[in-house]
Amino acid sequence: MTTRIVELRQGILKKNDELARALRGRFSAAGVLVLNLVSSPGTGKTAFLERTLRSLREGGARVAALVGDLETDNDARRLAASGAPVRQINTHGICHLEAEMVGKHLDGWDLGALDYLFIENVGNLVCPSSYDLGERIRVALLSVTEGEDKPLKYPTLFNSADAAVITKVDLAEPCGFDREAALRNLNEIRPGIRVFETSAKTSAGMAEWLDYLAAERLASTR
Repeated sequence: MTTRIVELRQGILKKNDELARALRGRFSAAGVLVLNLVSSPGTGKTAFLERTLRSLREGGARVAALVGDLETDNDARRLAASGAPVRQINTHGICHLEAEMVGKHLDGWDLGALDYLFIENVGNLVCPSSYDLGERIRVALLSVTEGEDKPLKYPTLFNSADAAVITKVDLAEPCGFDREAALRNLNEIRPGIRVFETSAKTSAGMAEWLDYLAAERLASTR
């Protein structure tokens, strides 16, 4: 039975990887930079993304978002207030997004008319780490309210991330957040990872984040 379960999982991941490669080719041909945002529930991912979408649009960038949740379209409606095109993906109990889900929800969108496409993954630090969505950049988020040891508890995700975002830094002092320990833990799991310390409420760190996006977008079109 164990062997059969392993073979089934390998088959599922192989199919997902094949679909993700095809998506990556589509994204590259269209010239759109795709980012996959992963975090646990309550990290402030939606608030961070909403601030990002608004700022990019104000700067003239063409942006869109796909939002993954088990149920409801609450986050999608919230993000749509930014003025960006947003589509909801309800997984109905599945704890992660898959490449096939992403592909199906791109129908009717002109990817060539976008500069950035953000994928807000289901709130989970385990399953999403195994599923490639065709993104160019995977971003792992953790908040100061979650503690400094998140990277040590969930090494697979943080090791597979291209960048890390620490959110809610405006609450760091009252939460007793140990910044140095958090940075040390991140670099232990993913040496040299780019880290952004941000607050969607105060805009702290957002300028550096937006500069990073612009540089990655430029690099992706070369």
